[in-house]
Amino acid sequence: MPTFLMAYVKEIEMGKKLKALAGGLTENQLALTVKDSAQQIWLAGLGAFAKAQEEGGKVFDALVREGEAIQARTRKMTDEKIAVVAGKAAGTWDRLEQVFEDRVARSLGSLGVPSKKDIDKLSKRVVELTAVVQGLAEAKAVSKPVAKPAVKAVAKPAAKPVAKPVAKPAVKKPVAKPVVAAVTPADVLKNIAGASN
Repeated sequence: MPTFLMAYVKEIEMGKKLKALAGGLTENQLALTVKDSAQQIWLAGLGAFAKAQEEGGKVFDALVREGEAIQARTRKMTDEKIAVVAGKAAGTWDRLEQVFEDRVARSLGSLGVPSKKDIDKLSKRVVELTAVVQGLAEAKAVSKPVAKPAVKAVAKPAAKPVAKPVAKPAVKKPVAKPVVAAVTPADVLKNIAGASN
């Protein structure tokens, strides 16, 4: 029982004892005794109230500290549980994403749509073939000899020299080589898209 209540109960008991002792007193004496007793009870009540306020503040502060400690422990446990659940959810989400990507890739493959890996492979092969074709075209141009003009001998008549105009030899102009445009990966993709439509 709190201290202030115990003091109040003692004062009440004391008042009862005084009445019992005052059994042989006159009315005035009894009234004075009761008045003194009431005064003491009033003072005891004020003292109990002051004690309750003092101890109540201390009790309140102690309860606040205890509440903060419990809240900290609860928050720590909650954060740990959330971290565990979030870790499991992230792993599940990653697996779900991988399953989805695999299914989409299989569906596109069954429709004949080339994958990024296939397109990269084809692009690399086109670049290699373009380099080979350009190399062959350059080699052919270098190995082709340029035609030299043919010189014809003019026969001189014995009788009378007639001056004939000398024909200029025919000079062959080199034939312009067809220029092979380089094929880019974008051109290959356009051709693939056009073929699949």
